[in-house]
Amino acid sequence: MPNNPTQYFITGIGTDVGKTVASAIVVKALQADYWKPIQAGDLEYSDTHKVKAMVNDETIHYHKNAYALKTPMSPHAAAEIDGLQININQITRPKTSQPLVIEGAGGILVPLNSKNTIADLITKDDKIILVSRHYLGSINHSLLSLECLKKRGFENIGIIFSGNEHPTTEDIILSKTSAKCIGRINEEQEFTPQIIARYAKTFRENLLNL
Repeated sequence: MPNNPTQYFITGIGTDVGKTVASAIVVKALQADYWKPIQAGDLEYSDTHKVKAMVNDETIHYHKNAYALKTPMSPHAAAEIDGLQININQITRPKTSQPLVIEGAGGILVPLNSKNTIADLITKDDKIILVSRHYLGSINHSLLSLECLKKRGFENIGIIFSGNEHPTTEDIILSKTSAKCIGRINEEQEFTPQIIARYAKTFRENLLNL
């Protein structure tokens, strides 16, 4: 998009892997705008609310969801419960003079409707950040996600590991792919603005070089 500077699409190997915390860190590191195209459930304390609280910076702009669905389910199912269908042609990226961080919902192939998935919201110009969290099966999910992105022609893919260090897991994922490691977000008792700012400072150079 010619009117926009660099855009970062943050996705994950599944749900609850740490995409929102990662989004807050990237927003802070780049002084970027934040946009969650589709929010499913938790509308009173959405991911946008969470990122805003973690970043705690009045200069950051947060854009309105294209779809705000009431039920915490896959977007296609949540939309059906709300009596509507998600139309990706109506999901228009906000124009901004700042970098833009876009947070997906769930993983790459989460369905939006009978035809489209989260992957259809990613553009070839995006810098993609995949959040991987260690659990039994996470290596497979990470490699499948990266292979899916590459088969769709996406480049400039980075990975953020979420959770305590697991060297054998991280090493095999990185050795089998060309994904660049942005860093790791360790387990923290609470992700305060101060902790988010600390990670942002650490990750900034790798994000700019992605």
